[in-house]
Amino acid sequence: MAITEADTSKFVQAGKVRVHYNEAGSGDPLVLIHGGGPGATGWSNYQRNVDELSKHFRCLMIDLPGFGKTDKVRPDTGLFAFFAEVIRDMLNELKIDKAHFIGNSLGGGTALKFALDYPDRAGRLVLMGPGGSVPLFTPWPSEGIKHLFSFYEGEGPTMAKLKAFIDVMVVDKSELTEALYEQRFKSATDPETVKNPPLRMRKGMPLEELWKENLAGLKHEFLLIWGREDRVIPLDMSLFLLNRIQKAQLHVFPNCGHWAQWEKAPEFNRIVAGFIKG
Repeated sequence: MAITEADTSKFVQAGKVRVHYNEAGSGDPLVLIHGGGPGATGWSNYQRNVDELSKHFRCLMIDLPGFGKTDKVRPDTGLFAFFAEVIRDMLNELKIDKAHFIGNSLGGGTALKFALDYPDRAGRLVLMGPGGSVPLFTPWPSEGIKHLFSFYEGEGPTMAKLKAFIDVMVVDKSELTEALYEQRFKSATDPETVKNPPLRMRKGMPLEELWKENLAGLKHEFLLIWGREDRVIPLDMSLFLLNRIQKAQLHVFPNCGHWAQWEKAPEFNRIVAGFIKG
């Protein structure tokens, strides 16, 4: 029987934030962190991966603060630092001392920040087109980043804007269904979210440039995953991380955009499971 969102839905009080997550499987804890696109949730990002990965791990697919069913809380600190702190509090509440991580985009930057701030709490890390690096050749901001930060501006969120954003995520659009668009649009247009979008920078919030932190001091095993045709976090942003992180390896999927876990799900699941199991 396929795993469903409803059957795996749970809540936990992580410090001051009530966090929603989906849990499936048993074994070593594996925290899966979604990206920052409109309507993103743990389930929406990893619904093509949970059936396979939960055969090997205790999968915890978190909705970050401001997204999905988690409290619509905004920090005064940097987003990566705040999200990492909430995940730490969540693991504390669940009595999990150490976990492996998968993070896509915003979630990748969050996983990287977690390893920097709480190194003893992180096992192996898989970062897919993560935030926090720097482009070496590609003009910035990228096409996808422009779509991302304009979604709630101007006339506000529309289905046309959402489709334009999601279409940039992938190379093959044939499996982007109306049901997927509707699911994401419903989450993205939650009134609390529209009133205070989770990625809107506020005056006084620090700009977190993780690439300037002590990446060379990290002792963890990292698997960097990129789609060669990523139009959000372009492939050349992998090179700085690959150079600075001591135990980093890189896997590049051809004919693949920003959603490697979606477009290349079978290969992604096999490679990631093998890497995390060591």
